Amino acid sequence: MTSARRPKHTSDHPLPGDPDREEIVARMIRVDQAGEYGAKRIYEGQLAILGGSDDEPVLREMLNQELEHLERFNQLLTERQVRPTILQPLWHAAGFALGVGTALLGRETAMACTVAVEEVIEEHYTEQAEQLGDDEKELLSVIEDFRDDERHHREIGLKEGAEQAPAFPVLKGAVKAGSKLAIWLSTRI
Repeated sequence: MTSARRPKHTSDHPLPGDPDREEIVARMIRVDQAGEYGAKRIYEGQLAILGGSDDEPVLREMLNQELEHLERFNQLLTERQVRPTILQPLWHAAGFALGVGTALLGRETAMACTVAVEEVIEEHYTEQAEQLGDDEKELLSVIEDFRDDERHHREIGLKEGAEQAPAFPVLKGAVKAGSKLAIWLSTRI
């Protein structure tokens, strides 16, 4: 999100009805936990199809990092007493289905899914990092570290042939749109 589109509640002058600082941080933790859970399910779905192939080590490496991210956000949910999204059962099914569906279309399509999702998450973490202040140095550090991991996953997907997937631009656009919708919903619900 560019600074011109940044929500007014991140300024020094919130509007009536804008969430307070505590709610903004709670929403960040909620959506990030949901996103890491969804990413875990995507990689699990892809491994259900591509496991045992030459792609397994790459997918397993990315899954293991997502599991580390998820564990940290689960800790933050507990420590900060933030409720998780009520959409978790939906992300459980949708993430796995997206992983299976893209893997069934071939390794390049699975990697295209990775590129699209990780690109959105990288942008999302960058926006969050811009919103956090000095009072949230620990959370900022977590978000920046995880953003770097997600950027690395995107680079792996590109290196592994994502752009050779059939209809790559269309697939990438659809997965990105779905990911952005999931972020919007999980932030609020």
